[in-house]
Amino acid sequence: QDECYSVPQVGMLIASQMEPTYARTVYPCFDEPAMKATFNIRIVHDTSYVALSNMPAIDVSEVKDENGSLWRVTTFNTSLKMSTYLTAFVICDFDHVTRTERGNEIRIWARKEAVKYGYVEYALNITGPIFSFLEDVLNVSYPLPKTAGGMENWGLMVFQEAALMRPHQSDEFTSRSSGALVVSHEIGHQWFGNLVTMNWWNDLWLNEGLTSYFEFVFLLQDKIFYAHFVQPVLKEDSEKARSLSESEDKIKGSLMSLFDNITYSKSYLKEFSFSNANQDDLWTHIQMVIDAQDEVQLPASVKQIMDSWTCQNGFPVLTLNLTTGIIRQEQFFNKKNRKSADSYNNTWIIPISWMRNGSSQPLTWLDKSSKMFPEMQVSESAYDWILLNVNLSGYYRVNYDQLNLKRLARLLENDPKQVQLIDDVFALAHFGYVPIETALELTKYLAKEDELFIWNVVLLNLIPDNLESTLKNYEVYPLLKKYLLKRILPIYHYYAGFIRQNIDALEDDHFAQMYLEKLFATACWLGLQDCLDLSSELYAKWMDNSEYKIPFLIRRTVYCYGVAIGSDKEWNFAWQMCNHTDAIEEEEDMLLYAMSCAKESWLLHRYLQYGLGDTLFSSNRTSAIISHVMTKDIGHHIAWDFVTENWPLLTKGTFQLLLTAEQAIVIHQWLHNQNLPFGNIHMSNLLLILEKASCSRFVSYQLVLFSVF
Repeated sequence: QDECYSVPQVGMLIASQMEPTYARTVYPCFDEPAMKATFNIRIVHDTSYVALSNMPAIDVSEVKDENGSLWRVTTFNTSLKMSTYLTAFVICDFDHVTRTERGNEIRIWARKEAVKYGYVEYALNITGPIFSFLEDVLNVSYPLPKTAGGMENWGLMVFQEAALMRPHQSDEFTSRSSGALVVSHEIGHQWFGNLVTMNWWNDLWLNEGLTSYFEFVFLLQDKIFYAHFVQPVLKEDSEKARSLSESEDKIKGSLMSLFDNITYSKSYLKEFSFSNANQDDLWTHIQMVIDAQDEVQLPASVKQIMDSWTCQNGFPVLTLNLTTGIIRQEQFFNKKNRKSADSYNNTWIIPISWMRNGSSQPLTWLDKSSKMFPEMQVSESAYDWILLNVNLSGYYRVNYDQLNLKRLARLLENDPKQVQLIDDVFALAHFGYVPIETALELTKYLAKEDELFIWNVVLLNLIPDNLESTLKNYEVYPLLKKYLLKRILPIYHYYAGFIRQNIDALEDDHFAQMYLEKLFATACWLGLQDCLDLSSELYAKWMDNSEYKIPFLIRRTVYCYGVAIGSDKEWNFAWQMCNHTDAIEEEEDMLLYAMSCAKESWLLHRYLQYGLGDTLFSSNRTSAIISHVMTKDIGHHIAWDFVTENWPLLTKGTFQLLLTAEQAIVIHQWLHNQNLPFGNIHMSNLLLILEKASCSRFVSYQLVLFSVF
């Protein structure tokens, strides 16, 4: 399996990306996933480069052209039978490391500097075990003689450098989870997608959904699955609300729309090897297993149950009334924006896991729009409560009547581990099902919460990343600051102790790897003095010795506040380190962000001017600098002045200005008045950002925060 990393530092690189319908632009073919064939590939390339493809090279020779120039010809072995979109080739001047796993050669290709400094060792170490794990779980051997965001080409997977590479062994915290997820996903495609392929793109989820599932089977972490998979998809699905499987006629001409989080997230391998399948083939095989046993009883056939999920838009929200024991379902939608003509009559067949007063109850099913469950009627006791969707096992939101919510809020005081309560209630508040007071009421217990996973859910809802600077512009900020600091101190000090004394002790803590950054960044953003002092202390150590490595878990935040608290000396050091030739992409990105954290206006002015330097930055780097500065407290107007003054330069070439909604509107109005073009500025998700940034929302926060101290 060859793995390659494409990065800006490479002078020239060719890497193919055929999915979904680009093979036809490279060679004549019937470019459909159901039309499989074997391929013979020969590549003619410069002698200083190496050529890679799906299969091992069987011959390398040299030829001269009519001008006498020498070229290298690499010929590859005949491929297995596969779809056109999986054919792949790379021409690069990379180096590689290699390892053998169960007789298959694994090679990791990357920039020579990256290989030299050991940045690819982590990817090499995890690839073999993931292959072996999937072979054992699926009971189907990997069929190729070599084993190769990402592209899952058979035998030649291609990744972005930042997705996997880590500069030092001690920095593997984050990559042990996110890196393993990326690798295991693309390796999973070697079976789901490459060996057995969906019949057509309308069933793309057969490739992506099953592969996404095995990412988390490998990690064996339910909460990682929820955080990386269920949570983002619930959010996106509530906004897009499209079905998982569509008819072919409905989606032809818009194939790229299928490659989103919904598709990636929702025994037949042997029968359909080197062939194609649709979702009904999968249901048939699962039904065969169900029919052969007596333990599991379903309320309908597998096809009926699954079609209610894959062939309908969106997902349901369940509302439980504890007095009557009635659960009703409806499609989860934004009640604030609902039009009178909207119609939501979907009904799902829903498995409901639930508990009563802490005791797990037998699984039950909701197969109608509403249904009475006598066993879910509660007594008058304040300690009689019911919780649905235990362990986040179902793909739905849950709403409760006020009686149960009050009892559940009391439950959180004594058992602060019910993450689905927090996530559901904020989503319900955002979409108009419950008032924001209800959501904030459930956060009063947080001083007792010692689990980073749950804190991350709370902070992402209270302080979305794209609203940090906006929040400071409203009177709600000091209230939010006082409210959160009172509750965040215990868990902050607990982890600050590890940062100061023994960061290695968190090496196997997956949740620290993923969520400590958000907690630490929030503490500094709220002005917690210990957090600011710790950032300055770690940054100063780095300046004294550039070989010292700030813990990767909090490096982005330390860089930012090290620059923010410091002077031009700290800023200049970040600039110097950003321009090191051996800096990997992720490190550069963190430093580019950090330099925008400066509190001196003249430093930000100078930074923006540096961004125009042709020799140092490509156009996307210039855009990154502008967008970073725009999001800072004092950077809004500085960036605006810079853009207006340098508009002729910025509109030359391929500059893409990625702006927040507020800046985009202002610039749009200004350009309209000046009769200037607006085509190069992207206003993605404009309405969504505006809705999140609305003044009324923060006024609501302000009033409620006064009432819950």
